[in-house]
Amino acid sequence: MSCCGSKRRAAGAVANAAPSAVPVAGPRAPAGPGVLAVAFVYDGLAALSVVGGVSGRRYLFAARGARVAVDERDAATLDAHPLLRRLYG
Repeated sequence: MSCCGSKRRAAGAVANAAPSAVPVAGPRAPAGPGVLAVAFVYDGLAALSVVGGVSGRRYLFAARGARVAVDERDAATLDAHPLLRRLYG
């Protein structure tokens, strides 16, 4: 005759397991045909996340010097941030 205690222990082990890591997407090209990308570089010290004012897309600058392609429609939002610089050319 088996005991249900081992089943409880097994279920608890699964419930207590560490959650798997979710990868953070790196810079991607803007969504949609005909949408141009604008490059920005980050001059801050710690990671920075900015949400585009038009697309609602989240842009992650992982460290100083990080370069991210930004949807052209969101460029004005990022231009307003003092630690971000638009790259030309």
